[in-house]
Formats: sequence, structure tokens, C-alpha cells
Amino acid sequence: VLTREPGEVALLGAGESSDAYHISAPHPQGEGAIRAINQALNEAGMTAADVGYINLHGTATPLNDRIEAQVIHDLFGDRVPCSSTKHLTGHTLGAAGITEAALSWLILTRDLPLPPQDFSRYAPDDTLPAFGLLHQSAPLNKPAILSNSFAFGGNNASLLLGRV
Repeated sequence: VLTREPGEVALLGAGESSDAYHISAPHPQGEGAIRAINQALNEAGMTAADVGYINLHGTATPLNDRIEAQVIHDLFGDRVPCSSTKHLTGHTLGAAGITEAALSWLILTRDLPLPPQDFSRYAPDDTLPAFGLLHQSAPLNKPAILSNSFAFGGNNASLLLGRV
């Protein structure tokens, strides 16, 4: 439904890349993911310090999670809270990106707490670099959420949603 009134949440920036490194493995240094994230930040005119939460792609596979953790560590350090929401929805494959963007929109519009990573079945991987992985719910302190989707064939997308 279209209205004349602007919504309270907008797509502030989007980035995409296709590094075509391997059919099912990300580039070892996360080059495609880095490009997608930086494009989204640049399009929004924002920096890493402006992001309040990162919805990780978070497939719970050792290779993908290690590379995504390194990318987040390199770009954001451990300052930005992040988690994957796939434990709430499962991996919906082709619909994962829009599902996670919708969850990010709900957090922004409903002032929902940030979802912690689920460690009820598996312990955190202590070999990953330090990044802001949530171990318990937390409030959103900055009104911008980065949602990452990193798919087969090196196809990567990052959306930056925020309150306007």
C-alpha cells in the first residue's frame, strides 16, 4: 500500500559484489563481502561508527563464519553488536536476504531488542577474531542496521536500513 507519508525506516544504502571466487566458498580474505559492505556504507554516507547492529549472514559453517567474522573484525572491530538470525528462521536459501531485512526493519520500527546469538547447542568458536557477537539481548543504540547476505558463487549483498 502506498501512502503520501514517508515511512519511518528507509534503505539508506546498498552494496553488492560478485567475486566468483568459488561456487560454494567465499574469497579467503572476504574481498566480495568487504566490497558489498563498503558500497552500502558509502551510498549511505555513513561510516562503521554509525552502524548500531549487524545482522550477520551467519550460516553456521566453519569456513563462512570464519571469513565473515574476520571481515567484521577488520571493518568494525568489536564495537558493533552483531548476530545471525538464522537460528530464528532457518536458512531460507533464496529468501534469506529479504527475511533478514524484514527482521531488521522490525527491530527498527518496533524498538525490539537485538537478538543474541544462540549458543544453546554449540559453544562459541573461540578461534574467531574478536567482533561484537551478542551473547545476550541488547538495545539498539544507533538507528542503523547492516544486513549481510553472502551467497553461492561469491554473490554478496549488504543492505543498510535506518530510521529517518
